[in-house]
Amino acid sequence: QSYPPYGFVGNDGNFTGFDLDLAAEVASRNGWDIQLEPIDWDAKDTLLNSGAITCIWNGFTMEGRENDYTFSDPYMLNAQVIVVKKGSGITSLADLAGKNVLTQTDSAAYDVLAGDEATKADLKATFASLDTIGEYNTAFMQLESGAVDAVACDLSIAQYQLAAKPDAYTQLDEPLSSEHYAVGFKKGDTKSADAVTESLKALYEDGTVKDLCDKYADYGLSFDNWVLK
Repeated sequence: QSYPPYGFVGNDGNFTGFDLDLAAEVASRNGWDIQLEPIDWDAKDTLLNSGAITCIWNGFTMEGRENDYTFSDPYMLNAQVIVVKKGSGITSLADLAGKNVLTQTDSAAYDVLAGDEATKADLKATFASLDTIGEYNTAFMQLESGAVDAVACDLSIAQYQLAAKPDAYTQLDEPLSSEHYAVGFKKGDTKSADAVTESLKALYEDGTVKDLCDKYADYGLSFDNWVLK
């Protein structure tokens, strides 16, 4: 419920977001009932495997998780990036040496920097610290206050924060990694994953995806990043 622009609580107190609207459209076209369930991100596997939730659909990176879930086809391009305060003097990944970096618990950014198959472990070794926090909104509050020097996060989160506060933050040009979002189901639930894939293709064809991207454009979401056609 705190992952704008994909899923978050709107000003009216109701759940909203690009992925939630997308899920509602897919559910409607398949005759499914939909229940939006906010979860603790680090409990997602337990909830999915127990049947408490049916799928994970909220800016869910598939790379590195292919053996743990049955995924729909990827639908949105994403990347892991670094955001810093404007005027911080940090302009490259090399400038993060000796700096305090924050990311979300069990996030793709954390996996890239410090996970079991970290691709940027050498970079992480230069940091003064790499800490985790429950959700990104609080991470950016800490960045703005100066409690940390940088936030490692998804491109979509960076775009949202920069759109909201263009004078406060800047994104480093070099990404940590490139990846894709997909819908994750319990391992073996190919029927549901395939149904979602076909529905997403249809939503692209009839212009619904473009309309939803335009709806959330002010939050930094770009139709150019849609990949499922």
